[in-house]
Amino acid sequence: MDTKRRLAALAAGAIGVVFGDIGTSPLYTMHEVLGTHGMQVTHETVMGVLSLVFWSLIIVVSLKYVLFVMRADNKGEGGIMALMALAQRSMGSSARARWILAVFGIFGAALFYGDGVITPAMSVLGAVEGLEIAAPGLTDYVVPICLVIIVFLFALQRYGSAKVGAMFAPIMGIWFVVVAWLGVRQLLGNPQVLYAVNPMYAVRFIVTHELQAFIALGGVVLALTGAEALYADMGHFGKRPIRLAWSFFVLPALLLNYFGQGALLISNPKAIDNPFYLMVPENLLYPMIGLATAAAVIASQAVISGAFSMTREAISLGYAPRMRVVHTSREMSGQIFVPWINGLLLVLVLAAVIGFRSSANLGAAYGIAVTGTMTMTTLLALVVARKQWKWNWFAVIVVGAFLLTVDLAFFGANALKIAHGGWFPLVLGVVVFVMMTTWRRGRELVVREIKQSGLALEPFIDNIHEHPPLRVPGTAVFLTANLDAVPHALLHNLKHNKVLHERNVLLTVEMLETPVADFQERIDIRHLNGEFYCLSLRFGFAEDPNIPLALTQCSREGLPFDMMDTTFFLSRENIVADKRRPGMALWRDKLFAFMARNAMPATAFFQIPGNRLIELGAQVEI
Repeated sequence: MDTKRRLAALAAGAIGVVFGDIGTSPLYTMHEVLGTHGMQVTHETVMGVLSLVFWSLIIVVSLKYVLFVMRADNKGEGGIMALMALAQRSMGSSARARWILAVFGIFGAALFYGDGVITPAMSVLGAVEGLEIAAPGLTDYVVPICLVIIVFLFALQRYGSAKVGAMFAPIMGIWFVVVAWLGVRQLLGNPQVLYAVNPMYAVRFIVTHELQAFIALGGVVLALTGAEALYADMGHFGKRPIRLAWSFFVLPALLLNYFGQGALLISNPKAIDNPFYLMVPENLLYPMIGLATAAAVIASQAVISGAFSMTREAISLGYAPRMRVVHTSREMSGQIFVPWINGLLLVLVLAAVIGFRSSANLGAAYGIAVTGTMTMTTLLALVVARKQWKWNWFAVIVVGAFLLTVDLAFFGANALKIAHGGWFPLVLGVVVFVMMTTWRRGRELVVREIKQSGLALEPFIDNIHEHPPLRVPGTAVFLTANLDAVPHALLHNLKHNKVLHERNVLLTVEMLETPVADFQERIDIRHLNGEFYCLSLRFGFAEDPNIPLALTQCSREGLPFDMMDTTFFLSRENIVADKRRPGMALWRDKLFAFMARNAMPATAFFQIPGNRLIELGAQVEI
């Protein structure tokens, strides 16, 4: 009973967080497809578009994401970064294949951030624009009202997706019931519109309208907003609650509303000005605008939560600088808040609202980012299906050809929007891609320089044994990236203080391509001569690397630690860009140095207490 109750609670929370985005797409999808490209609203076009929307939801969301992609969870974690790590792990030691998969994953993640900017702006604008119908005199206040609502939304994030979901779930529950009811009201007068579930209507629409139908796909993709968030937010709620909520509650409500809008447009083509709000009884228009605005605020929650999850994964996998990650739930480790990302998204979303000023303009910008991410997700999931699930090549080719045909059709249709606003999320995605690849390459260069400049460890220990310095009580822990070389901090301590601790531990931290490190792989200890030890601590990319806590677990491996008698030594690298060094272009060296200076200190990230820490500077040229 407790399990069922918890499953119901998680499914309800998922309705409040995960499905807000896709749940508010009826606000603008039909208007964007039929109303902004000069397409004539006829029985034929309405049935064709409805069929396209229906089969897009079934194929892309239900079949691709809910049934196929969500199977590729990385020990419960979802999102394109977790999928990339899973795919890379399945490729073994093939460096070339791992790098190609990394490019797919990084590019998809970068585009997801672009989607995370466009979606909140578009959802909120689409809801508040109902005022233009209810009270045309308030049109000039739409943008200022949106700005206030967006600031309020991002201010809520610090309370966590569990509390936000608990707050939002009842509102979204009401929203889906109401949008279904609005659709049913129209369907009762024109039920034959349900024949659009026949895919031949979509095929006939594409064949007869050709270029116009292809352009219309760029609007149909709006019905799929938030599909990627279903996967990205899987770590917050789990796959089963998300699948149940989608299949038995969210999808039926959305389909009823879309078919209801189609019924309205067939009987009154002029309703294309705003088919969603024109379904609403006049005396309920203001309450509906209020409910839609609340739902739109919630709609943004899915991509924001997904951006937090993706950022933590990118940090742990070495594609982003260290940032402060705040846990907002004691029960679900995936529920987190990343203050820096929250602030950056807020600024960019406000800029998008001010710059585009309407959901129609943002509709032109939307699509290129989300369809690009969808395509990368498909490619990575196919790798997992072949390597991890052991699908035969025939199954991979058939499923891949089908899904990629759909993804690339949507991507191609939205590529036509680049000159009309699609450049905005694309530019954001390229900037994020450059920063992520620069950070990854920069860290590789730093580690290479440290390894090349270090003294060999074993001859050094032999020399210490032959010429012993003064030994002082206690344990010294030296954080290092290379266990075969003498850490700079150890050399500096010996050179300037002329002493060595009784016990010296060289510690390296490894981040795995799984969310959580297994118990048996967490700790690896190698005993050297003269009370020197090499210690490897391993953490999953969804874990917080707490070094003091992990050290207390070393006693079972024969290396006990007394934290009050342990001192941590760390070399803080000062990155210097040098154009004479091979590796990256000078501007990328400088970008990496800037990010390194502003990254969260390693000591804080690894939760090392400041009163047990000695930091020594080290200059590294790249």
